[in-house]
Amino acid sequence: MLNPGAVSPFLLLGDHAGREIPRSLAGLGLPKPALDRHIAWDIGIAAYGALLSRALDAAFIRQRFSRLVIDCNRDPSRPDAVPEVSDDVEIPGNLALSADARHARVAEVARPYHAAIAAELDRRVARGLPTTLISLHSFTPRMNGLDRPWRFGVLHADDSPYSRAILDRLRAELGQDLVGDNQPYRMDEVDFTVPVHAGRRGLDYLELEVRQDLLADAAGQAEIAALVARLLPAALADL
Repeated sequence: MLNPGAVSPFLLLGDHAGREIPRSLAGLGLPKPALDRHIAWDIGIAAYGALLSRALDAAFIRQRFSRLVIDCNRDPSRPDAVPEVSDDVEIPGNLALSADARHARVAEVARPYHAAIAAELDRRVARGLPTTLISLHSFTPRMNGLDRPWRFGVLHADDSPYSRAILDRLRAELGQDLVGDNQPYRMDEVDFTVPVHAGRRGLDYLELEVRQDLLADAAGQAEIAALVARLLPAALADL
């Protein structure tokens, strides 16, 4: 967690910010280059989120373990929370996983992450701080043989005025075609973090996807962070 106790109206989350693999899992049987790919993490989110945290004086809770160990934006009971295949890559260490091994990943990786989010939200309620939850993700420019032209994607479940305000702001800056409305993904029953932590508490939210090539280096991360840090408060003021 970066900047704990910050009083910004935003709480930043990074479900897939890291790519660490516990030593006991022996790299999940994957060659090291596979862990550099988007299948293992949301490229650029850790650094970009840290820049946003500083710019907005906002807390940032980021998962440091790879989504291939367990995907923290999935209900842990879903089979795909521990994927056996990702973008046509088989994950040997996830094949025929025992119930005990799966439970260990939930208990040691997923549960502490979500407990940290819940605890921070409880602290904010106790301090009387309003909260808009900002879930940060990045997406690969090409998936399953298809190019993805959007620079940003705003994911929502038609229950978020703040998401609509950000969508309007981004499209005014970049144009209609470069900002996806529930593209390249849409928020549905697969998503876990926002529905659990925002939905159950009646909080407004934003799940913002950024194309990974825009976050591939420090210059790109700084450019995107500066844009998003400017638009997040502006959209809140629009409401």
